[in-house]
Amino acid sequence: MKTIQIKTVKRDDFGKKAAKSVRREGMIPCVLYGGEAAESFSVNVKDVKALIYTPNSYIVEIDIDGKVEKAVMRDVQFHPVREEILHIDFYRVQEGKPVAITIPVRLTGNAEGVKVGGKLVLSARKLTVSGMLDKLPDELLVDVTPLQVGHTIFVGDLKFEGLKFITPATTAVCAVRVTRASRGAAQE
Repeated sequence: MKTIQIKTVKRDDFGKKAAKSVRREGMIPCVLYGGEAAESFSVNVKDVKALIYTPNSYIVEIDIDGKVEKAVMRDVQFHPVREEILHIDFYRVQEGKPVAITIPVRLTGNAEGVKVGGKLVLSARKLTVSGMLDKLPDELLVDVTPLQVGHTIFVGDLKFEGLKFITPATTAVCAVRVTRASRGAAQE
């Protein structure tokens, strides 16, 4: 799994007023949960853009006063009108414990149903999985080659070594939809 480093500034003031003053300085208030105690810090907006505005998932190495912590981004809060980042929650990665993270899905192969005129539709761009840090892939590769028109691949159909899916098993990942062209090919 890819990692990204972020430099931070430790925060001692809490509350709405303190958060507003942090935002005025061009920083984002953040909290690191998990482990013994929650830690509050702030981070520069420019430093987290590569983490937030990407389809990829990352393990984040947070540098808080020289102490580096591994974490995953859990939640981002945006302003409802201006779409600026208001707050970020991180969750500490602990050695020997599984990590829950959303990982992007990438479809591979050429579906049989597409060859006869069907349309391949990706329903779930990311899936939430749990696994040990060294077993987490950068992306989940799903082979769609045997998929026929009208068939669907569900999360329950997927098997990856060392990963447990948190996304419900009944969630559709991708499907080949019936189109007019495929209906016409079936009638001939």
